[in-house]
Amino acid sequence: MDTEHQHTAIQLPEGSWWDWEVIAWDVGRLRLAAGHDLTYHHGLELVFGDPALVSYPSSFHEPVFRAPTADELLRVTRQLGERPSVLIAFEADADGREPVSCLIAAERLEIVHGKVLTRGRT
Repeated sequence: MDTEHQHTAIQLPEGSWWDWEVIAWDVGRLRLAAGHDLTYHHGLELVFGDPALVSYPSSFHEPVFRAPTADELLRVTRQLGERPSVLIAFEADADGREPVSCLIAAERLEIVHGKVLTRGRT
């Protein structure tokens, strides 16, 4: 996926991506897993290279990805000192009364589609 200034809603492959959680996060990469039930396996990963800003709950359900608003892009640009290469925005159910607005800014985004067993996580 070409992520040169990716500031539009991302398109996920067909599938049941109801449950989401962080499966790896360090200074160089953030990996989110998605599936209909994450107990034994997942079928989708969003891998963010060099994440610079992360604002979302550690687990969430039914995200609705959208283009970042002009205000969100301006706020993140000011906070980082430059316009991010990738800025992903979404609303998600985090088991509260209202959906939570979420943002992830990074250098790169890779969408990985395929079954991964839970015990194989790194």
